[in-house]
Amino acid sequence: MFRLEIRYLSFFFGLISILSFFNIIYSYYFNLYLNLETYYISLGLSITLSILFYKLKISEKKLSIFDKILTVFFGYILLPLVLSIPFYLSIYNLSFIDSFFESISGFTSTGFTVFENLKNIDQSLILWRSSTQWIGGLYFLFSIIFLIDIYDESFKKSLTNYISFNSSEVFKQATKIFLLYTSITLLIFIILNIFSIRAFDSLNLAFSLISSGGFLPVNDLSSIIKDNIQIIILSLLMLISFFSIFFSYNLFFIKNRNLNFFYEDLHLVVYFIIVISIFFLFFSSSNDFSNNLLSISSSISNIGFSLEKGQQNLSFIFLILVIIGGSFFSTSSGLRFIKLYSLFKYSINQILSFSRPKNIYMNKLIFTKINFNFEEINKYFLTILIFVISLVILSSILSLSGINFENSFKLSILTLMNTVNSSIYGIEDLNFKIMNIFIKYCLIFFMIIGRIELLTILLLIKKFLVKN
Repeated sequence: MFRLEIRYLSFFFGLISILSFFNIIYSYYFNLYLNLETYYISLGLSITLSILFYKLKISEKKLSIFDKILTVFFGYILLPLVLSIPFYLSIYNLSFIDSFFESISGFTSTGFTVFENLKNIDQSLILWRSSTQWIGGLYFLFSIIFLIDIYDESFKKSLTNYISFNSSEVFKQATKIFLLYTSITLLIFIILNIFSIRAFDSLNLAFSLISSGGFLPVNDLSSIIKDNIQIIILSLLMLISFFSIFFSYNLFFIKNRNLNFFYEDLHLVVYFIIVISIFFLFFSSSNDFSNNLLSISSSISNIGFSLEKGQQNLSFIFLILVIIGGSFFSTSSGLRFIKLYSLFKYSINQILSFSRPKNIYMNKLIFTKINFNFEEINKYFLTILIFVISLVILSSILSLSGINFENSFKLSILTLMNTVNSSIYGIEDLNFKIMNIFIKYCLIFFMIIGRIELLTILLLIKKFLVKN
């Protein structure tokens, strides 16, 4: 018998009500009345659900990891349903599936859209779709803490540098994450304004960048970002969702810090410098390096933004960067660089131990004294295995639906890695609105699978198999 921790979801329904109220104020201030009543409906429903979920009595027994996984999965269904209301009741005649697809795409920070021309959409609804990313990114960070038991000891140790997992400290730690997430969003907004990006676009971009989302407030990024300085600034801001959300916090606010505080982010810095160096030496001229920097930052942070000047002949390399992903405690997706690096190092050590049995090879991460054990390596391998299986299944479904194999393969990677389709991957012309209902539901399911730790799928399968 499974039990859901519904109080966990009440906080996010409360956030939806705040965002709904913000959209109402925004609509009145700028005389945007076309979809105003839809925000009143989402406000009333989200407040009702927030209070109801908070007041409902729950068992005092400790939740199992399976209960927690299903709670998070349930949230990825129910919260986007409420977020889809302004889309469904808007004047743009979206069907239920299109509205739900749009909200899921935003909430999972993927960025696929059914809107063909954003110029025809009023600003309040554009702001709403950007808000779905912001709340989805925060939900993802909270879910990592909620499901911390499934993660490796090394990752847990890295998080205890910043937060406590003591149940009595839950509210305090949740508040810390919320305030940090909100403060960084505000900082991104201010920086973009400083570099001459208009306030409305800056706000929408801030919601996208902090959450690693893929929604733009316009059809083409080049209509917002027009010079090399803006390209470089946007590229650097994208890295915020590549590194741990606590990276900047630790740099400026923690005293007596040591390398163990930075070990994952130091690996990511080295990785980023190597990637940049390779592109600078082999793939870039003096004229297009800034565009490649944007594509690299966009890919490693799983955002997916690009300018029309992106090099489509490098799409495979950019897809590899998308798969690798960023930090463990960030809003980016991907398999995570530190996992792949640990798995690679362990494999090399195993090969060397057979060829030179008298030598001892340490499974130790550089910049730290942390050693990873065999159990953690098994988890890394299983995560990759589940990703490959999911990729094969989704690619097959998309291919059978009439999408050519190359586009099916690319779209499957982007779906599982929650990255928007764009020109750097060569599939920017996909029209999600005309796709059949079955394909949309498949994409919805795998967008959620990509956002939830892939290892959770194996745990649920194991649970049901053992039960049967």
